[in-house]
Amino acid sequence: MVCMLTRQDVRKALPMPRAIEAVRDAFVQLSAGQADVPLRTALDVPRHNGVTLFMPAYLAADDTMALKIVSVYDDNPDRGLPLIHALVVVVDAKTGAPAAIMDGTYLTALRTGAASGVATEALARPEARVAAIFGAGAQGRTQLEAVCAVRSIEDAWIYDVGSERAEQYADEMADLLDVNVRVARTPVQAVRSADVICTATTSSSPVFDDADVQPGTHINAIGAYTPEMQEIPPQTVLRAKVVIDHHEAALAEAGDLLIPIDRGLMTSEHISAELGEVVAGDKPGRKSSDEITLFKSVGVAVQDVATAAAVLEAARKMGLGTDVAL
Repeated sequence: MVCMLTRQDVRKALPMPRAIEAVRDAFVQLSAGQADVPLRTALDVPRHNGVTLFMPAYLAADDTMALKIVSVYDDNPDRGLPLIHALVVVVDAKTGAPAAIMDGTYLTALRTGAASGVATEALARPEARVAAIFGAGAQGRTQLEAVCAVRSIEDAWIYDVGSERAEQYADEMADLLDVNVRVARTPVQAVRSADVICTATTSSSPVFDDADVQPGTHINAIGAYTPEMQEIPPQTVLRAKVVIDHHEAALAEAGDLLIPIDRGLMTSEHISAELGEVVAGDKPGRKSSDEITLFKSVGVAVQDVATAAAVLEAARKMGLGTDVAL
């Protein structure tokens, strides 16, 4: 029997604080060499302006395994469809049998937000009160939710090239989080007062100016997941302490890092640590209140495995989902 879990089931089973815990543990296992994570396989579909990714992973300490299939089609929002569609298959590591099939679209946004929650908890100043979010899509929503879960955020700015999307975001997230959420008319307005910045876009050029980033800011950069994509100005990368999710993945896919490396502005030695190393206490995080910290994530499958396993465990206890025979 395989448990089928809908998007609503996933939402009910795994609230953001629990997702942050699961992802934190997964990053520690990843950096400790207790995870088998092949680089994801990408199938480009240029005729439809999209890409489909296949992302398997196994967490040895937890003995959990899963595969995510995720598609990112840039024209979908104009079609009234989500930018991202995804499906996750949980495999019983003991037998190899499929254990669950669940919606991965919301799970992707949840686990990506949770990663930024882990990074914000580890790297942002404790007194951080103002957040700035770039991108009013599903990813931008869970970014703010996660930051609010680990810091006492009072005010948030949302910037998006689509003003209607930004207005809708502000209304929805203010109600959900009881935070003062305002629409920024320019990137400058969003960045200059921000203690925490989250970028969740599909941009191929920086979404704000380095000069507007204040000392002590923490940045979660999660949108640029190919070598050609870029959200963060190279100057900001150069003056920040850079923490990544996974060395192999970041140096293969993170345009925010690869572009300044290719231009000769820095080397891979500028990367300070993996997030799992910081969380485990093996490498230092923030050293001063004026230090700029940057968490650069391209997304790794251990996040999907950890959150999917947590969803399945909670769903079984809560009686969620439908068991089907294949």
